[in-house]
Amino acid sequence: MCNQNEVIIIKREDINKLPKLVQDYLIYIEAIKGHSSQSVLEYAGDLRTFFRYIAKEKKLCNSDTDDEDIDLSVIDIDVIKSITLNDAYTFLIYCKNIRQNNEATRARRVISIRRFFAYLTDNLGLLSVNPMKNLDAPKIKKSLPKYLTLDESQKLLSVVHGKNKERDYAIITLFLNCGMRLAELVSIDYTDIKSDGTLVITGKGNKERTVYLNQACIDAITDYMKVRPNDKVKDRALFLSGRYKRINKRTVQDMVEKYLKEAGLGDRGLSVHKLRHTAATLMYQYGNVDVLVLKEILGHENLGTTEIYTHIQNDAAKQAIDSNPLASSKSDFKE
Repeated sequence: MCNQNEVIIIKREDINKLPKLVQDYLIYIEAIKGHSSQSVLEYAGDLRTFFRYIAKEKKLCNSDTDDEDIDLSVIDIDVIKSITLNDAYTFLIYCKNIRQNNEATRARRVISIRRFFAYLTDNLGLLSVNPMKNLDAPKIKKSLPKYLTLDESQKLLSVVHGKNKERDYAIITLFLNCGMRLAELVSIDYTDIKSDGTLVITGKGNKERTVYLNQACIDAITDYMKVRPNDKVKDRALFLSGRYKRINKRTVQDMVEKYLKEAGLGDRGLSVHKLRHTAATLMYQYGNVDVLVLKEILGHENLGTTEIYTHIQNDAAKQAIDSNPLASSKSDFKE
């Protein structure tokens, strides 16, 4: 079934049903580019959808063949060389009108296609000219991220309790102060924390970056390490589950959602990732942080991803003006 935010993640065992060159590309981006397994399967889903469309357009199968029954092994380099920029644009029209994909999904598909063709051209030299080099993506309307205010952040921290309160408090403190991703937090080893108050974390694409811990983070980690069951654990993981294993993502998500509800913030559509947005927003609003510095702190690859936080103050200012009790006043001038 098709939908606006369509993300097709195929099964690992289905990769061998893809065109051989696509299989080689997926191995390349995982082994060399460092993409996560989930990211690789997302690329696989996009490219499978594209080449199923191409197979029908190039009459490599019957037009009424079910997608699942299309033999993609027929997509070889000769077929790929016949694909034009216009073919890609008609594919995007198909995604828009038939699959009802929104701008974000179509833009993601464009990235998948562009990068695959760049690989064929630049890495393998199978194409003398990349036909997708100038493939444009739909413009995506950037919406402001959801985040907690300073007061709401403090309220969230204040409700932490229970037998794991030191651990939970340290986790939420790191999210709110450092803006790290969930996967980054659960992968932290206590040996990653250096004596100078810095923390080395591994982000997307296995890229390492250094985060400077403020006093709140240092104090929270210190308090947690006092109660961390070191004598029962050989694992170097900083944060442990109740079974003395590295804490998993789901446990952290459930814990954060529980405290959001207890803080009276459970109806806002907030999540662990929104705590990352909160950290970025508070740093930008209160710390006069340069957007380039914020980009490095968050581990963003592109500046455009970070620049969304520069719009938050403008949006807050607009809301302040709109909330003026005179905002809806109208003149009663008579002609």
